[in-house]
Amino acid sequence: MDYIRIIRNLREDADKTQTEIAEILGTSQTMYARYERGASEMPIRHLITLCNYYHVSSDYILGLKEDKK
Repeated sequence: MDYIRIIRNLREDADKTQTEIAEILGTSQTMYARYERGASEMPIRHLITLCNYYHVSSDYILGLKEDKK
């Protein structure tokens, strides 16, 4: 699951905490941590929000393309 590594790297590169990203997604820090661990699958609405927030494509987050756009 490449997206697990990618969402963690994007968050860390942006110097954001799990709590800050969880607030942007409208979820709890606990739930967001489950996404980063791969314990829960991230809903599409959160994928879209992260794409917009980090200015990257969904293909990038999903590990389908190396280019962020």
